[in-house]
Amino acid sequence: MAGHGLVRLLVWFVLLCLGSPVLAQSATVVSIGDGDTVRVRLGGEVRSVRLACIDAPETAQIPWGQQARSQLQALLPIGSAVDLRSTTSDRYGRLVAQLSRGGRNVNQALVASGAAFVYRRYIAGCDRQTYSRLETSARLQRLGVWSVRGGIPRPWDVRRGAQRQP
Repeated sequence: MAGHGLVRLLVWFVLLCLGSPVLAQSATVVSIGDGDTVRVRLGGEVRSVRLACIDAPETAQIPWGQQARSQLQALLPIGSAVDLRSTTSDRYGRLVAQLSRGGRNVNQALVASGAAFVYRRYIAGCDRQTYSRLETSARLQRLGVWSVRGGIPRPWDVRRGAQRQP
C-alpha cells in the first residue's frame, strides 16, 4: 500500500514539473478579428485568441486577408460554441489556442482550404505532420494562398516589411 502512495506522489510531481496537460475549455465566439484572431467569452470574460500553429494573410494582403477572415467567420459564426485548447499566451496577452467546433479543428481547416499557412516557427505543441500534410494538399490543389505560383508573400515576411505582392 505504501508503494501506491509513493507512485501517486511521483506521478503528481512529474505532472507538476512538466506542466498539466492542455484541457479543452468551452467558449462562445464574440467576434472575428482577422483570419487568425477571434474574441471569445471564456469563464465570464471576453478574451482575444490567436489561432495556434497557423498564420493567415494580413488584412492588407488583398484579397487573401479578407478571404481568410471570411473563411474564419463561416467556420465560427458569432455566438457559436467552441472548444479551446490553449497552450500559452503571446506577447500581446492573447491566448494562443487550437479551436474546434463540432469536432472539427478550425486551425487545420483554414490550412486545408488554403486560407492560412502553417506557422512553422510556432508549430511546437501542434500535430506537425497533419498540418504539413494539409498545407501540401492545399498547395498541390492551388487553393487560396496557393493559387499564385509558390504562394503569396508569407504574412510573417509582410509584417517585417519584406512583402512582394504578385
